[in-house]
Amino acid sequence: MSQKKRALISVSDKTGIVEFARTLSELGYEIISTGGTKSLFEREGVPVIGISDVTGFPEILDGRVKTLHPKVHGGLLSIRNNPEHQAQNAENEIEYIDLVCVNLYPFAQTIAKPDVTEEDAIENIDIGGPSMLRSAAKNHAFVTVVVDSEDYAGVIDEIRADGDTTLHTRRRLAAKVFRHTGAYDSLIGEYLTNLLGEEMPEKVTVTYEKVQDLRYGENPHQKAAFYRKPLAPNGNITTAKQLHGKELSYNNIQDANAALQILKEFSGEPAAVAVKHMNPCGVGIGATIFDAYTKAYEADPTSIFGGIVAANREIDAATATKLGEIFLEIILAPSFSAEALEILTKKKNIRLLELGQDELKQSTGYVLTSVEGGMLWQQNDVRPLTSDDLKVVSERQPSEEELKQLLFAWKVVKHVKSNAIVVAADNMTIGVGAGQMNRVGAANIALTQAGERAEGAVLASDAFFPMGDTLELAAKAGIKAVIQPGGSIRDDESIAVANKYGVAMIFTGVRHFKH
Repeated sequence: MSQKKRALISVSDKTGIVEFARTLSELGYEIISTGGTKSLFEREGVPVIGISDVTGFPEILDGRVKTLHPKVHGGLLSIRNNPEHQAQNAENEIEYIDLVCVNLYPFAQTIAKPDVTEEDAIENIDIGGPSMLRSAAKNHAFVTVVVDSEDYAGVIDEIRADGDTTLHTRRRLAAKVFRHTGAYDSLIGEYLTNLLGEEMPEKVTVTYEKVQDLRYGENPHQKAAFYRKPLAPNGNITTAKQLHGKELSYNNIQDANAALQILKEFSGEPAAVAVKHMNPCGVGIGATIFDAYTKAYEADPTSIFGGIVAANREIDAATATKLGEIFLEIILAPSFSAEALEILTKKKNIRLLELGQDELKQSTGYVLTSVEGGMLWQQNDVRPLTSDDLKVVSERQPSEEELKQLLFAWKVVKHVKSNAIVVAADNMTIGVGAGQMNRVGAANIALTQAGERAEGAVLASDAFFPMGDTLELAAKAGIKAVIQPGGSIRDDESIAVANKYGVAMIFTGVRHFKH
């Protein structure tokens, strides 16, 4: 058999491939290639051998079968110091392949097209590529396998210096291959699962791409990184463009995501959300984004300091000026006017994130939560409230204005950690009680924060009142209307308290726990 080293190169992404192949050729490698990659090398003057010249068999079935051949996989999988393998290769005229450089058909890019057909998607499922990658990666003791153009320079440097890559490098690249093919198969599985409408399959494989390493996690002693799901839709934190400020932290990302999910509840009117530690400290809607932010600020001027603000309209100069009056970690918005950017970028450390002008839509997908040794998987909590859900259980009917404020508070309370109580008036939150071990405690926090503003305000609860004490507390504080799921065995007690104080109360039949 020939002792000359050989490299099999077949790529969809041609970035840097001509220079890589030309350098390998100059270092003494024979280059084997297929299809479009082979044609590119021929045009660029890189010496190349066609795959059919190696296999002695033509590419068939519109290119579906070209590298699935013993002369390819025997050359990749044979153990070089095994006499039996050497003999079998010699008998079958199989020569070694020492390096494989392959990246796969663009399946992800294909299914991302809005008009993609099932036929196009299926044709972009690569078979030969993953097979070669897996064969080469399995035999990385002898074969170098490259799937990422970022690795071209390092591989060349090692070959130029020592005639081959190191075992450590080959093992690192092999691990990268199996991560790559695993992610590829995961996307295909997800596509076909969604095509069938299967919601809870027997196995779930998820794949994410690294966005960046983070300085640390929730605390400085914890390592952390930020990943995004391939084909993530626009209008979320993973696709936001950072215009200004220092690098995002783990906690920044968590808080920004929480603010964005609340913001998506309000698409029809200008809205602003202030978040601290993943709970809203202020939410407001108004005729303009300035009005909305003013209400979000006035909801809790203390807690908003050092928080995250998200807005669903462009930040203009007036709003930017007001935002700049206090320290904020992040401002998210669809866009910033030139004047707003000039004002806000004077503040060195504030992060400005642009979401783009696409409509901020709630995701109808799934939420994954890790637990030690496993994972929880559930649908996003995006169930809309309809008029059919609203059941007035009190003697007094809510006024039109009270109903408007109740529905506003209901949109907010679903995003507050349970047990959750939100007090609202005049299109803004005025009290938020979050994450308490009992509902009376959450109500007491929200009502204390609201203070005198609670008189004539409304209250929303994410789950039912287990007894009448929470409503008693609210009524004595001046609350005039309440919205809650209902469903307690002691609902009659709460209804009696509502009637005693003239409070209008609506049951929704929908619970919004957020642990």
